[in-house]
Amino acid sequence: MRTSYLKAGFFALAMGAVLLHPVTAAWAEAAQPLPAPKVDMAPAAAGSQSAVFAGGCFWGVEAVFRHVKGVKSAVSGYSGGSAAAAKYPLVSMGTTGHAESVEVVFDPAQVTYGELLRIFFSVAHDPTELNRQGPDVGTQYRSAIFFASDDQKRVADAYIAELNTAKAFPRPIVTEVTPLAKFYPAESYHQNYLALHPDQPYIVYNDLPKLAALKRQFPQRYVDVK
Repeated sequence: MRTSYLKAGFFALAMGAVLLHPVTAAWAEAAQPLPAPKVDMAPAAAGSQSAVFAGGCFWGVEAVFRHVKGVKSAVSGYSGGSAAAAKYPLVSMGTTGHAESVEVVFDPAQVTYGELLRIFFSVAHDPTELNRQGPDVGTQYRSAIFFASDDQKRVADAYIAELNTAKAFPRPIVTEVTPLAKFYPAESYHQNYLALHPDQPYIVYNDLPKLAALKRQFPQRYVDVK
């Protein structure tokens, strides 16, 4: 389990020593771009659609999608539990049903839902880790896709099956595909966290490598933002 205090103190204890679970940075550095989905939504007219993804700590997932061309906004928040429980101290206990999630608002004329899924699985997180990502452990850090329509479910299910059949990962994908009941934005201090705290050791070790992987693997999709 990680609380805001534990997360901030993680590297105060680990700096200069061997980290307990260094998978996040190593995974991001070694990750390879996955094939484009064979099943996707057709490009649509310019506008706004939304998608909600969960893949461990929302700071890094949000930062990745903020840098994707065609994404209008990325907001950290909570999905899977009740409104009353959508508060960071409660979610951090791992008993609320919530997952730390990111709501991505995108222009379907510039980037498709399937392309967002490709980035999510390629660089935003490791979809083979069950109820954890890197140093963060608990169901609140599970890998999940919260679908808002039958089309989103269809594309997500097909892509996971495609990747598992191709053995794109050394272990099976454990990502949940579940209906979106409600997305609750997180507290303001969590928003755009990476850009505001680029030198924090947790960000340097766990999340900056994801941005580097996005820029390296998807140069045509990467955009600089503040």
